[in-house]
Amino acid sequence: MKITIEANIAAPIEVVWKAWTTPDDIKQWNAASDDWHTTQASVDLRVGGMFSSRMEAKDGSMGFDFAGTYTEVVTHQRIECVFGERTLRVEFIPGPDGVMVRETFDAEQTHSEEQQRSGWQAILNNFARHVVRKIGA
Repeated sequence: MKITIEANIAAPIEVVWKAWTTPDDIKQWNAASDDWHTTQASVDLRVGGMFSSRMEAKDGSMGFDFAGTYTEVVTHQRIECVFGERTLRVEFIPGPDGVMVRETFDAEQTHSEEQQRSGWQAILNNFARHVVRKIGA
């Protein structure tokens, strides 16, 4: 099963793309709630390049790594990757009010569809807030 989430971000495509693909930015927005954070991130943005991030609870009680390989990179348009046996497609769609970021990913079996959708959407919403803060809007 595939899950799709999206958010419209009132910012230029160049700013949105850079915030999505820069490790220092990723560490600022990649969390679903205020009690989690990303302690490290790396990006080798090319087909066959690897990405990784470490998400941890701020109280130190748990954490996990999220890593994979880029399978397609079209600057300012699309990023596709595999992580484990799952795939992720991120589309950057410019429009009159900014950029629509749409993520489509393979669901996993541990958590319900709604838990996955809400968790990934929370991270995407955090990304949108980060970009808007970045441009000072």
